[in-house]
Amino acid sequence: MSAIPPVSAKPNAAAAPVPVRILGIDPGLRCTGFGLIDKLGNKLAYVSSGCIRTDDTRTLPERLEVIYQGIREIVAAHGPAQAAVEKVFVNVNPQSTLLLGQARGAAITALVSTGLPVGEYTALQVKQAVVGNGKAAKEQVQHMVKRLLSLPGDPSADAADALACAIAHAHGGQGLGHIATAGLRVRGGRLMEAPNPRKRT
Repeated sequence: MSAIPPVSAKPNAAAAPVPVRILGIDPGLRCTGFGLIDKLGNKLAYVSSGCIRTDDTRTLPERLEVIYQGIREIVAAHGPAQAAVEKVFVNVNPQSTLLLGQARGAAITALVSTGLPVGEYTALQVKQAVVGNGKAAKEQVQHMVKRLLSLPGDPSADAADALACAIAHAHGGQGLGHIATAGLRVRGGRLMEAPNPRKRT
């Protein structure tokens, strides 16, 4: 009698794709904006946003601790897989720049202390990724964030900047290596409008 061949096990069904959750941070000593989005393929979905506020009557170390602990609590509550922080440049007020840089340092330290990879983007890169114009006004950023994430209303300025940073990271990925934003390319570490071959010069 011939042996009955074993029944082959059915292959497991392909696992459903899992969205990547990204936390964007717009650092500030008075108000550090945060925004969370989910990226699944080319689709983006809003998760949460808000602002970590500090009391200006407190000492600088105390205010930095509020930022640090606040970001760690957000990470614990929402479980992002990646983070993006806006870069800070020198402005006309050196003291304000110094304070902003310390707030940014507290934010980055909080993120890396949780094991998150952190991408860094200039305001120009963020605006180009979201609006398509590196000199866009804050109101334009708010409006485009609302459109891209299908929000019922414009987010606050700080939350919009943080969400925009997360969107830029979702479009470009770590180091802006892979641009998924239509009409944009990378040049010199910046997002630029890609040339249109149909457009005559």
